[in-house]
Amino acid sequence: ATVLAMVRQLEGSQWLDGSALLTRQLRQLQALTRHAHESVPWYRRTWQDSYDPRGELRYEDFARLPLLTRRDLQEGFDALRCASVPAAHGAVEERRTSGSTAAPVRFLATRVAGLFWNAFTLRDHLWHRRDMHQKLAVIRRESERGRAANWGPATLGVVATGPTVAHSIREDAGALLDWLREEAPGYLFTYPSLVTELARLSIDRDIALPGLLEVRTLAESVSPDTRALCRAAWGVPLTDLYSASETGYIALQCPDHDNYHVMAEGVLVEVLDEHGKPCSPGEVGRVVVTPLHAFAMPLIRYDIGDYAEVGEPCPCGRGLPVLRRILGRVRNTLVTADGRRFWPIFGTQALMDAAPLQQYQFVQTTPTHVEARIVAKTPLSAEQEALLRDRVVSMLPAGMVVTIVYRDRIDRSASGKFEEFVSEVSTAQEAQRGRNPARA
Repeated sequence: ATVLAMVRQLEGSQWLDGSALLTRQLRQLQALTRHAHESVPWYRRTWQDSYDPRGELRYEDFARLPLLTRRDLQEGFDALRCASVPAAHGAVEERRTSGSTAAPVRFLATRVAGLFWNAFTLRDHLWHRRDMHQKLAVIRRESERGRAANWGPATLGVVATGPTVAHSIREDAGALLDWLREEAPGYLFTYPSLVTELARLSIDRDIALPGLLEVRTLAESVSPDTRALCRAAWGVPLTDLYSASETGYIALQCPDHDNYHVMAEGVLVEVLDEHGKPCSPGEVGRVVVTPLHAFAMPLIRYDIGDYAEVGEPCPCGRGLPVLRRILGRVRNTLVTADGRRFWPIFGTQALMDAAPLQQYQFVQTTPTHVEARIVAKTPLSAEQEALLRDRVVSMLPAGMVVTIVYRDRIDRSASGKFEEFVSEVSTAQEAQRGRNPARA
């Protein structure tokens, strides 16, 4: 009943304009920051010169608070937990992130956090008008396999759904495609990188999934190529979501456009440039998230380590803030010798036109060098290598050198995620930034 009441409220709040939403967020932030100052040693110490619990919190005051980094959370778990949690927030549970793209972090969550997660999940189902009587197929974690009678916690006990079938992501793509054809689900929920593999294989083998209505993705950046492949292979849309274990839902894809709407009722999202100033539409910056109801372990101005592009107000009319693209983590940015950052987009079709690749991954090892790590059934000819190298170089900043390295296979992370591009240079710079006390 609580979740349904929340969904009812969300149906109205999505149409508020930006200033009305911000007013509501500041009201909640007032309570959250006072609670953090009173109950969390880390904030009392860090905010000594930047926070006055007695005054009314204005946005400009909030924006002056220092950032909380992932390293702060990793190293300061005990100092960041609340001495007391309001009883109305329910039981407190300790959780961990997967640590797939960085070291894992511990955090605390309450029953209220679970209620918001369920409400936003139902919002996503309603936005995209899903037929919840259909079968849902999930391919994510290695341990995730089997069958369930319902779609999961958000729908269990609230609405009758079709069954869920789950399969480990560690299987070969061909075996997973055969499994999907046998199960004939209405919806597929998995990572964008696997969608790319499965869609390419479907086209190559002329295998259709006639009952499929929609592909849903999470946890990785979605390229236009992946969306196009999904349409070409199965004739269905791809709908992405943006979330993090420690913060909950951050943004959901608009039901009418490819934009992402920030879940402003649950989080305040800032996208900041290199000087810490808010980005304007069309600009790319670091994503800083404040979950508004995290009273067991407040994560106030939490630099989550992602980059995103701010969008213009959405034509759908919703007042929820817009992210145009989610570009991924710092480690997915290429850094040039003069310190500029780029987000390489290679394009699956362009690479496959150059050479018959089974897998590929690009790794920046120095400011001027990228390794193209590839898996191919047989070594490429000299002409194919040259064409592939030229295609990759054309998608990188001037002056980059590309070396082709053959691999037997390229493994996914422990959680099943896959990164097309990784920069060891960015990773090293971020580690140094985390050790610098003046970073915020």
